[in-house]
Amino acid sequence: MKSHIASRIITICLLVVVAAAISVIAISAWRGSASPSSKTLTRSENLVVHEWGTFTSIAGKDGVALEWRPLNGASDLPKFVHTIQTVNDGLRHAPPKAQLTAAIRMETPVLYFYSPNDTEVSVKVDFPKGKITEWYPQARSVNTAIDWGRLKVMPGAAVNLQVDYSSSHYFAARETDAAPVQVCATNGKPAQQEKFLFYRGVGTFDLPLSVKLDGKNILLKTNDVISHVIIFENRGGKIGFRSIDNLAGEMTIERPPLDQSTDSVIQDLKQVLVSSGLYEKEADAMIKTWRDSWFEEGSRVFYVLPRPTTDAVLPITIDPRPSDLVRVLVGRAELITPETKNSVKQQVSLLSDPSARVRAEAARAIRKYGRFSEPILKDILRDEKDATIRERIKRLIETPAGV
Repeated sequence: MKSHIASRIITICLLVVVAAAISVIAISAWRGSASPSSKTLTRSENLVVHEWGTFTSIAGKDGVALEWRPLNGASDLPKFVHTIQTVNDGLRHAPPKAQLTAAIRMETPVLYFYSPNDTEVSVKVDFPKGKITEWYPQARSVNTAIDWGRLKVMPGAAVNLQVDYSSSHYFAARETDAAPVQVCATNGKPAQQEKFLFYRGVGTFDLPLSVKLDGKNILLKTNDVISHVIIFENRGGKIGFRSIDNLAGEMTIERPPLDQSTDSVIQDLKQVLVSSGLYEKEADAMIKTWRDSWFEEGSRVFYVLPRPTTDAVLPITIDPRPSDLVRVLVGRAELITPETKNSVKQQVSLLSDPSARVRAEAARAIRKYGRFSEPILKDILRDEKDATIRERIKRLIETPAGV
């Protein structure tokens, strides 16, 4: 009898313990689903996200990126893209976008989404040392970060994408197999659809590669390991480039001989982008977007930013967390060569020519450098002694590059 009672007591105690354990598990699960921090731990095994973009800078004589006005020129974006200029139009004291100064122009990062099924995600990109200046589709908040909130990834969906009849290279980024995305309606605005999330900005922060021109040589210096570097030059339509893999520490390299072709450097660059993680169509879309600008007259250095640098400059939060997140940001360091300075200085001297045609041609020759014309002119001004030429250069600097 006593053993029977003892057995019942043990059974009851075990049931109480099991019930308590179930309660603890249920409460923990409820807390986990309600906790914002736990949400960041969720992961989608089927979601893949790829990103590419460019950080453009101008190398100073000391190898440090110069401050300039990256937006001082005509826009190359379609009119439907959102900009801080349109957002700030109602603010009396908001400065024009073209007057923003910075060391780096963050150009056209695009985020592609791949999923076998319709998926809802939230996306936010922080830019703590910069400012977002253009974006599409619409976002919930934009400043030193861009937050698109919840959006739908819709593989195979038939969508109506915005178009215009400009010659903007924006549309080349659509030529991939990425799923369309739809950003939900906000602030009374209808939902917007696109093949990617697009954003641009300006900022000032340390770049992982210092580039310095020293006569016929280029000095490269990094505290990281730069997986791929391409030194490119286009002088009067003649092309040259050199490729360097796994650059570490310092290196002095001679400017490339002008005995190559644009197609050769494009093929080399495409291999770099694909080996860095982009799909082939993404690499093609990136090169098509920037072909005219990357390979125009002048000298520049391209390099792939180390992933830790990208994540530090542009921390990204995607919920649910993708199973694979590839981020390929390409640095572009523009070099002001002696040949460029001499050419521009010669054109400046022609601005006083009695022939209106000669003066107009000289002005066009200077303005062909677009947003880079101001830094070039300032570099010439720094060493120029002739008062008349100095005055002409100052007038050119004060004239917007798009005029």
